[in-house]
Amino acid sequence: MMETSPSGDLGRRIVVIGTTGSGKTTLARRLSQLLDIPHVELDALNWEPDWVQAPTEVFRQRTEEALRGEAWLVDGNYSAVRDIVWPRAATLVWLDYGFLVTLRQLLGRTLRRIASQEELWSGNRESFRAQFLSRDSLFIWLFQTYWRRRRQLPALLMGPEYAQLTKIRLRSPEEARLWLSRLDAARQQRTA
Repeated sequence: MMETSPSGDLGRRIVVIGTTGSGKTTLARRLSQLLDIPHVELDALNWEPDWVQAPTEVFRQRTEEALRGEAWLVDGNYSAVRDIVWPRAATLVWLDYGFLVTLRQLLGRTLRRIASQEELWSGNRESFRAQFLSRDSLFIWLFQTYWRRRRQLPALLMGPEYAQLTKIRLRSPEEARLWLSRLDAARQQRTA
């Protein structure tokens, strides 16, 4: 059984996971600010210019370097670096939202990024063609991975190699907002 709320301190090494479009980076940024812990976005370490993925060895090296500090908050699902990130973490936060919620969030985020031409990593930007007319679309990725990951993650998280993790499973954006507000209230109470 996974914990639904933190029991005590979250620690200073936290990983946020969830399917494409679940809001990992948004939650990680807020939590990073709240806890004053550096945020590491795995997408930024993985993507080269022109949407080319870094070679696995380079991605792993970048991840190792990013996690050298005593405190960090990582967001991302990459199995290529899971063995680097998860064993070092104290807490894992899983954004396990329903498919339609995730699809709606992904659509909103994608349309916003296309309209604003927001630069993501290494100068990359999302385009209508790439997201709606390409085999590399995140929407196709969501359909290909959502249900499989939802089945596999609970068993993976029960493995003895991750016994040290406090596991927090948030099942909706509202539950995530409430969780963050409770953390903020507790932090403010401690500093008062």
